[in-house]
Amino acid sequence: GSPGTPFGLLAELERQGQRDLTIIKNDANEAGIGVSRLIEAGQVRRLITSHIDLNKRVVALMNSGELAVDFHPQGILAEKIRCAGAGCLAFLSDIGLHSEITDPGDVIEWRGRPAKVEAALTADFALLHAERADSVGNLCYRATARNFSPLMAMAADCVIVEAAGQVPAGSIDPDQVHTPGAFVDAVTDADLSDPAYGLMEGRYAP
Repeated sequence: GSPGTPFGLLAELERQGQRDLTIIKNDANEAGIGVSRLIEAGQVRRLITSHIDLNKRVVALMNSGELAVDFHPQGILAEKIRCAGAGCLAFLSDIGLHSEITDPGDVIEWRGRPAKVEAALTADFALLHAERADSVGNLCYRATARNFSPLMAMAADCVIVEAAGQVPAGSIDPDQVHTPGAFVDAVTDADLSDPAYGLMEGRYAP
């Protein structure tokens, strides 16, 4: 969803004209903002996600064949990312065994039970939005941004963060450090004047 979406970093990707992108995100954002802007501009080749039903423009692009979409249940998507960060190649699951999203070639028998092999999901880059970042890259996320952001920070080769606020090292209570600075490559200031950030406060008007 919108919490944790790095609207400023995504806008920079759009400005640069980066194309043929594969995006990992739990949804496609609302039409006209965030990841949806990249998709609508034709810059995204594949979206790996859990659902897109809140964005009719993206649904239409998928149905027309202009966008490839890989669907995974949200918990499975999170675990695929977590596995990559933990250095695991894959894990076994019995979720969705007989659904359209399961390739029969991925189903094996494990101790007398059918199970699907779920491959870990890595990324070249993770673009994150943090509530606070200190000068050595320790990050604190707000609310539900904690669901996927810490996982992506561990699963990507390069982690770029926009922060709503930057503070000196030691200013974030250790119990509030959701991503240690060891995983972070670069931090910039978030431009909170972007109206899209109003979604997090319930005041966005397209």
